[in-house]
Amino acid sequence: MINRRSFLQLAAAAGASVVAGDRVRAQTQRPNIVVILADDIGYGDTGPYGATKLKTPNLDRLAARGLRFTNAYCSSATCTPTRYALLTGEYAFRNPKAAVLPGNAPMLIAPGRHTVASVLKESGYTTAVVGKWHLGLGDDNVDWNGVIKPGPAEIGFDYSFLIPATGDRTPCVYTENDRVVGLDPKDPIEVQYGTPIPGEPTGVLNPGLLRWHPSHGHDQTIVNGISRIGYMKGGDSARWVDEGMADTITRKATDYIRKQGPTAREGKPFFLYFNTHDVHVPRVPHPRFQGKTGCGIRCDATLQFDWCVGQIMEALDEQQLDENTLLVVTSDNGPVIDDGYEDGAFEDLNGHTPAGHLRGSKYSIYEAGTRMPFLVHWPGRVKPGVSDALMTQVDFLATFAALAGATPPAAAGPDSLNMLPALLGESTQGRKFLVEHAGALIALRMGKWKYIPAYDRPVGSMYWNRAQRPANSPAELYDLDADPSETANVAARFPAVVKSMDALLEALRTNPKAQP
Repeated sequence: MINRRSFLQLAAAAGASVVAGDRVRAQTQRPNIVVILADDIGYGDTGPYGATKLKTPNLDRLAARGLRFTNAYCSSATCTPTRYALLTGEYAFRNPKAAVLPGNAPMLIAPGRHTVASVLKESGYTTAVVGKWHLGLGDDNVDWNGVIKPGPAEIGFDYSFLIPATGDRTPCVYTENDRVVGLDPKDPIEVQYGTPIPGEPTGVLNPGLLRWHPSHGHDQTIVNGISRIGYMKGGDSARWVDEGMADTITRKATDYIRKQGPTAREGKPFFLYFNTHDVHVPRVPHPRFQGKTGCGIRCDATLQFDWCVGQIMEALDEQQLDENTLLVVTSDNGPVIDDGYEDGAFEDLNGHTPAGHLRGSKYSIYEAGTRMPFLVHWPGRVKPGVSDALMTQVDFLATFAALAGATPPAAAGPDSLNMLPALLGESTQGRKFLVEHAGALIALRMGKWKYIPAYDRPVGSMYWNRAQRPANSPAELYDLDADPSETANVAARFPAVVKSMDALLEALRTNPKAQP
């Protein structure tokens, strides 16, 4: 016979053994991977990167517990090209079709092409994408009323819940896997670009129906009192409510985490690619965030983004996945204030500086266009701190493959390099160089130097139009250590640096593996 005290001691020891076993298993299992990609969040938009006019408590907590990178880049200063490069491991400038797409564009990434998702899936991961897509769906004649293929499933995602393009583009509906969500067959959807649909009100002809007026473009089909880009008819029961967009996609992401929790704890890892819509236009945060920051609707939408991040962190913690999940939070391109609507964003900034100390914005070849907030959190592996390593999202494919123990085919991710030691904070050595991209322009970052070739090009202002493209712009060279705001062009002082960087950039145009 065993007395009660001895029994309790044995039980406690057994419980401790189980907990210790769980911890060991968590540290030896391949980690779950969650990438949160914000939309138009700039380098200076959040607390970890110096914002003081609004509070981002969840991002602050993430940064305090994780690794904050100061020299991390998306691959392009606009949305679609960055998303293309992130998934394929190929710089978007190599694909002329990888430009900002209309809402009815066909699938940009060819079915069967190797992507981050397909490489991880082939190595045993369950994969999902939730939120903004903007990489095209279907073929040239997509039918929004039937099965929509090709889509994420054809490039490696087991599950998808999507905003097909952007909030300011039709169709204004969600898709789940390969169908529109909540569609009434008796009210079919019609979507087209270029020609108005007879009988459907537009912003340009019906300004009295709008919540606010467009500042440029964005004056076509009206949905929820907001005129969009593109034309749409029907699908009334399937149309999203802008104020509920963040709640909807975040709930789908956290539901996915909770569904995967039991199998993930037993060693079946997952990859979740969660694309928020904040702070992209139209900025219509939920009423619980409106007016809460003191620096306008754009800051309110940033606060909503911070809430989305917090919900993901909470779900991981609830499912006991926090210790064995690599969580990366970054953005698709730099900030823009007026991007098509008179929403008061400029007037109400109250001193907030979305780009921080960097020059430029979304659409710009200067640093604010592509240098991103970039936080990495993995308590079981990554020590808290700050890293100056040179990083880029185009390396996710090779880096995550290494983390998963996978060997991608030779043709996969032509520009993607394995930066796992730097990502985990085990090395301060990141890339030797990377290419920055904005429209027709590319630039080279190498060490402390930033080189922009001579182009007939925009000057990096808030807008990008031909009137602002000075002819015969000289080459530019910046010492980012001494001049992070790119105020002094030192190309004339360092002709040898200009010559060598120009030669390398030219070589990189055609050869992804070019070296200095």
